[in-house]
Amino acid sequence: MADTPQTFDTAQPPDYGDLTAVYVNCTLKRSPETSNTEGLIDKSRAVMAAAGARTSLIRAVDHDIATGVWPDMTEHGWESDQWPVLYSQIMDADILVLCGPVWLGDNSSVMKRVIERLYACSSILNDQGQYAFYGRVGGALITGNEDGVKHCAMNILYSLQHLGYAIPPQADAGWMGEAGPGPSYLDPGSGGPENDFTNRNTAFMSWNLMHLAALLKRGGGIPAHGNQRSLWDAGCRFDFPNPEHR
Repeated sequence: MADTPQTFDTAQPPDYGDLTAVYVNCTLKRSPETSNTEGLIDKSRAVMAAAGARTSLIRAVDHDIATGVWPDMTEHGWESDQWPVLYSQIMDADILVLCGPVWLGDNSSVMKRVIERLYACSSILNDQGQYAFYGRVGGALITGNEDGVKHCAMNILYSLQHLGYAIPPQADAGWMGEAGPGPSYLDPGSGGPENDFTNRNTAFMSWNLMHLAALLKRGGGIPAHGNQRSLWDAGCRFDFPNPEHR
């Protein structure tokens, strides 16, 4: 008996030409040094580009990002701070993907600084009185040759949702080489670019980020009720039980 031919869904894929995504590479290597993380970023960007989405890339270490907890640290004693320019680029995008290497089982110091500066802007509100990051979608890409992908992604995705980003299913992907010193993702013979598990997760992440971003953008974002900081500060409690009225 002949095997039944395998069939695939050939429906026209969605057109996401109205979406924009920004990838922030938190490698420790300045340009033009090769970043293995950027090799994986390029694969995700290719998936999004094929769907019509416009993408851009920021290598954070190439910029003078001050340490601190305010949107612009030049207003708090620092001589220079390029974060406000980067923040503007991030806010222009529907999708933010934070990407980086694993160091000692954790995210890089550059990743930590980027997340700290995102948090520094978390008090800014949108026109509806919600936190400014509402209506945007976040994901994570990780590379390295030691264990830690899930730990790093967990920290990134928790941080993004805490700030107001929406997180779709399977919003992270990564590649790990053998434990200990060994080839990195882009090194010849590493097997990284050919790894089916990594490629599948990267594709799923990229599409899920676009799917959710499109739903939010075309649907008007997160509904503005019960989550408006401006109204809470004005005394509105959105049906939250008031212990003064029993």
